[in-house]
Amino acid sequence: MFGAIFHGFILALGLILPLGVQNVFVFNQGALQPRFIKAMPAIITAALCDTLLVSLAILGVSVVVLQYEWISILLYSVGICFLIYMGFITWKSKPAEKKQSAAESITTRKQIIFALTVSLLNPHAVLDTVGVIGTSSIKYIGADKIAFAASCIIVSWLWFAGLGIAGRAAGRRDQSGRLLAVVNTISALIMWGTALFLGYSLFQLLI
Repeated sequence: MFGAIFHGFILALGLILPLGVQNVFVFNQGALQPRFIKAMPAIITAALCDTLLVSLAILGVSVVVLQYEWISILLYSVGICFLIYMGFITWKSKPAEKKQSAAESITTRKQIIFALTVSLLNPHAVLDTVGVIGTSSIKYIGADKIAFAASCIIVSWLWFAGLGIAGRAAGRRDQSGRLLAVVNTISALIMWGTALFLGYSLFQLLI
C-alpha cells in the first residue's frame, strides 16, 4: 500500500506543479483578498474539482464521456472564450485598486465560477488526469487503488492551500503593488497563451 501512496503522491505533484491558469488564479486570490478566509472559495473549489477529476479518471467514467467528440469541442470552445475574457480583465486590472476592492469585485460566487471554469474547462488538464492518473490506477485494485486515489487527492488539497498561503504572504509583503502587477501580467499572458494553444487543438480536432 505504501508503494501506491508514494506513486500517487509523486504523480499528482508532477501534474499539478507546472504554472497554469488554475494555479495562478488561486495564488492571485490569496494575494488580493483582504483576509485569507476570503480566498477559501477559490481554494476549496479548485481542490474539489481536482477531487472530482481524479475520482472520475480512476473510475473510468471520464474516458467514456470524452469519447464523444461534441463534448470535447464544447469544452475547447467555452474554455477559449473564458480564458480570453479573463486574460483581458486581468491585464487591465490595477493591483492597488484591486487590493482595495477584491472583496467586492471577486465575490464568493465569482470565485467559485472562475475556479470551476479554469479547473474543468481546460481539456488538456482533463485529458492529463484521465490519461496519466486514470491509466496509472489500472495496476491497483482494492485498498491499494483507494490509497492511490486518496494520495492524489490529498496532494491537490495541500497544494491549493499552500498556493493560497503563498499568495497571502506575497500580498502582505508587496505594499507597492509592483509584484502583483507582474503577477497580473504573467497571469494574463498565461491565459492568452493557453487560449491560443486550445484554439490550435480545437482546429486540429475539427479538420
